[in-house]
Amino acid sequence: MTKKIAVLTGAGISTSVGIPDFRGPDGVWTKHPDQMSVYDIGAFVGDTKAREHSWAWQKASPVWNAQPGNAHKALVRLEKAGMLTLLATQNFDALHEKAGNSNDVIVNLHGTIGTSHCMKCRAQYKTADIMGRLDDEPDPRCHRRLPYNGNMTCNGLIKTDVVYFGEMLPDGAMEKSMKHVAAADEFWVIGSTLEVFPAASLAPTAVQSGVPMTIMNMGRTQYDGLATRLVHADIAEALPQLVEQTITDAGE
Repeated sequence: MTKKIAVLTGAGISTSVGIPDFRGPDGVWTKHPDQMSVYDIGAFVGDTKAREHSWAWQKASPVWNAQPGNAHKALVRLEKAGMLTLLATQNFDALHEKAGNSNDVIVNLHGTIGTSHCMKCRAQYKTADIMGRLDDEPDPRCHRRLPYNGNMTCNGLIKTDVVYFGEMLPDGAMEKSMKHVAAADEFWVIGSTLEVFPAASLAPTAVQSGVPMTIMNMGRTQYDGLATRLVHADIAEALPQLVEQTITDAGE
């Protein structure tokens, strides 16, 4: 029987490809707390300049421009082996999608920068298309025609699908994650400090369900004492090794 592995990823899986973390000692928001306003929903909705700054900042940021690394690709390998049942991520960089993991397993707990939507009519957009027009339209608006409103242009605000401060997590994201963690044979925490809730609650969910937990992180977490395996190593090297060993063991 194929082993079922549920995974939670945090900032540590993406720092190796040039995306700084946000809340660590050298994090973007730790050093520049004013930049938290980029993802403040109140400022975004209420002020044109704040929206323009938010879009310009995101387009120039490593979050938008980075490409997946070996650790991300290792999780694609795990999925192709039929072992990855959940890839819940606290990251909104869309690197798991870029690497090739499927929407069947990915749960973006904090949303994703890869897609956007109209806040008025809910029309969906690829963020790349919005970024491509940003020089001409720094405050992106929805140009969808509304047949039910005399075919007028919607003109609603467009926002990335990142969960901004003041917004709720995506509907059903935590419920789906908890369900898959509880039903897994193993739960891997990769590059998360396990400090941000409710995502961090997946760790005690695993333990309470009797699911062995691996924590792979350069620093310590509050749940290290509950882990069956601790890996303090470079994730870009350690995760591919763990994936290959797991697949090899399954084939024996």
